[in-house]
Amino acid sequence: MSSSTSNVVAITGHGSFITLQSHVLAEERRHPEATGTLSWIISALAISAKTIAAKLKRARLEDVLGEIGSENVQGEQQQKLDVIANTVLLRVLQSRDGVAVLGSEENDELLHVDAEGGRHYSVMFDPLDGSSNLDVGGSVGTIFSIYRVAEGRGSTLLPGREQVAAGYVLYGSSTIFVMTSGSGVHMFVLDPSIGAFIRVAEHLQVPARGSTYSVNEANLASFPEGYQRFLAQCRDTGFSSRYAGAMVADVHRVLIKGGVFLYPPTAKAPNGKLRLMYEANPMAWLIEQAGGAASTGRGRILDVQPEELHQRVPVILGSRDTVADLMSCLA
Repeated sequence: MSSSTSNVVAITGHGSFITLQSHVLAEERRHPEATGTLSWIISALAISAKTIAAKLKRARLEDVLGEIGSENVQGEQQQKLDVIANTVLLRVLQSRDGVAVLGSEENDELLHVDAEGGRHYSVMFDPLDGSSNLDVGGSVGTIFSIYRVAEGRGSTLLPGREQVAAGYVLYGSSTIFVMTSGSGVHMFVLDPSIGAFIRVAEHLQVPARGSTYSVNEANLASFPEGYQRFLAQCRDTGFSSRYAGAMVADVHRVLIKGGVFLYPPTAKAPNGKLRLMYEANPMAWLIEQAGGAASTGRGRILDVQPEELHQRVPVILGSRDTVADLMSCLA
């Protein structure tokens, strides 16, 4: 059975009624040393996602679309809902025992929450990826990444290979929660009638080869030559271009249907545009857990040693064989 067929079976053939909470607790039972703290943090992320989804549905009615009139640390215009989503996540996560450090795209520095007790976790997140899509009803999402931090190491940024859980929420025609804790990639959909995320797919696998690419081709002229050569090959061999302008939406398509998502270095952003800690790392681990490949163009994303919270890297994510073709062009 092909990988693409497996995904269809996994998504449409579920016969049991498993909530996100039940799934996380079952994963916890597989680890006798678990304290339950990580499960509570994932629960907090689910509550945040449901709250943000509700606010998005009423955004036009409550007049919270558009820019707030200030820039975030990235130099980007903040949308009103960027601030709202960030506030929701900070408030909910700060209330959870075991959360020692929070890092957000919208905040200048790491926020230290709890420096006492036993096991601690740091949570990195992009509260509302693709928020420029909001005014036109486009897809947006939340990306998160969780690390275990040893006592006395709370301010240390760790490479992506040390993540203990990661995932994203896609807010679109339905609210979709995708996550991994190191034992495959699983997908949940919010059932608004009961207010719970229901598991609809287990152990998702990225097809080994895809026929779509996702990139902002407006920057094509300033891409390095190898990327231009690869995209020319894609067009010559019948690939389709799919670009939503939100990383969550584009990577979700790649996860389900295969292909490649890329954000190369450009003249304007020579180190890439996407942030390592709360965009590249969680998405890279998800794609690798699903059998795909993730690279900066020079090496594995998950091996990059972070130097600061908002560090940027080039990003290549997708089907194993398609990414290999791109790497050959870059070589």
